[in-house]
Order: sequence, then C-alpha cells, then structure tokens
Amino acid sequence: MDGSKAWYASSGVWGGVLAVAAPIAALTLNISIGGDDVALLSQALAEIGGGVGGAVAIYGRLKATHRIG
Repeated sequence: MDGSKAWYASSGVWGGVLAVAAPIAALTLNISIGGDDVALLSQALAEIGGGVGGAVAIYGRLKATHRIG
C-alpha cells in the first residue's frame, strides 16, 4: 500500500458505517401502513442495508491502495 489517507476517504469505513446505520434507520421508520407490513419493511431495509454496507466494506478493503491514518 502506498502512503495513507484520511479515514473518511475510505470506502471500507463508509461500508461499515452503512452496515451499522441501516438497522438503526430501519428501527426508527414510522410509516403509516399495516403493522405487519411495517415490520416486514423494516426488516427488509435492515437486511438490504447491512448487505450493501458489508459488500462496500469488503470491496473497499480489497481495492484499497492507501492506508487509513
């Protein structure tokens, strides 16, 4: 790896942030549809966000050419 970069320039960091933030966002959604639908939608969004966040984190780490620091 060449040199270093700021933590906020790392796609691996942002993938991790997304993976953590998605379930939190899903829990705080307040959508006026049926109760079962809200639970399913929240769960789906949390799973999608976690999957996307994890994928971005892995991709970012594999593609990295600079150290964070």
